[in-house]
Amino acid sequence: MITDTLRVLTPKPLTQEAFRKFGDVIEASSKAKNFAINDGLTHRYHDLAKVDVNDNGGHALISIFRSKPLAEPVAIKMMERHPHGSQAFIPMGNHPYLVVVAPAGEFDVKKIEVFIASSDQGVNYHKGTWHHFCLATVDESDFLVVDRGGEGDNCDALVLDGTLQIGRI
Repeated sequence: MITDTLRVLTPKPLTQEAFRKFGDVIEASSKAKNFAINDGLTHRYHDLAKVDVNDNGGHALISIFRSKPLAEPVAIKMMERHPHGSQAFIPMGNHPYLVVVAPAGEFDVKKIEVFIASSDQGVNYHKGTWHHFCLATVDESDFLVVDRGGEGDNCDALVLDGTLQIGRI
């Protein structure tokens, strides 16, 4: 178990720039490549995330995760990473959610960052990026998840002691 002294992290807004080292922000933004299709009746926001699932003959999976909010203050008691593929979470409701991440490589609890994502932003964690599971904030929330299926163990998990907490949301 990884231990630390009590620390409280304040969530910061999720932006492409702030999240770049962890993965992609998936959103219909004017900064994204976008264009009209279907006789101008649809606007396509194109190539928003690099899905990376091909290690060891892997393939893309699409799932729905239903997450319940944790009691506040939220104690960070685990982190996980997927060494063989990216993992994307796209909210399917109207509630914000929390994104807790640390850089790929050897885990360092001091490098954990917390973001608050709006209901119109998804995230795609790069292969190997440490992250917490989905953290709904208001009510039970559904997320469309795109990740890797196939041979090989694709989840490394760490247990933390909960002394790292997330401040008021």
